[in-house]
Amino acid sequence: MLKAERAAYILHRLQELYPETPPPLDHSDPFTLLIAVLLSAQCTDERVNQVTPALFARASTPQQMITLTVDEIREIIRPCGLSPQKAKAIAGLSRILLEEHEGLVPADMEALERLPGVGHKTAGVVMSQAFGVPAFPVDTHIHRLAQRWGLSSGKNVTQTERDLKKLFPREYWNRLHLQIIFYGREFCSARGCDGRVCEICRHCYPKRKNPKLTLKA
Repeated sequence: MLKAERAAYILHRLQELYPETPPPLDHSDPFTLLIAVLLSAQCTDERVNQVTPALFARASTPQQMITLTVDEIREIIRPCGLSPQKAKAIAGLSRILLEEHEGLVPADMEALERLPGVGHKTAGVVMSQAFGVPAFPVDTHIHRLAQRWGLSSGKNVTQTERDLKKLFPREYWNRLHLQIIFYGREFCSARGCDGRVCEICRHCYPKRKNPKLTLKA
């Protein structure tokens, strides 16, 4: 099966399995989404959704957030892990939004990536889910599945993102990003599948005899 054929099958099957793609992180606007995505680094979405209600009850806007000290933010978000760095980033980006962007989250990748604690993946999620701009944020899970499915042999998430953008039509990027994550969690997790177990792996590589070792992002 050629790579283009695998991509076409995967796109079709994921559309069937996940016709709806609700964002996994609870939020009410671009700012609360930005904070939730920042908190999700090395943390589960479920844990983030347990923590953010208390944080947003205190501060759901940049104006409110800067009234909290870094230590206050840190105490609230502690269950998410990496709380010292994340609290400092949340305080810093809130101040920058007020000073440079009139308190609004910019709908611009480069401007987002200049904010403290906001990397390329976080910026991509905000662009796609808050503003509907086509993006293909690649995390370690998407990176793993792209290799298992023979869509990319990239040694890092940057190369994997480029490969996936070439394979799939731009109008599908935002939904497909989430569909791959949903599928990976349900059927093709790091421990639940080794490239020979789940439906898509078996369809794409029916003769694969050995586990598919993936390059870490």
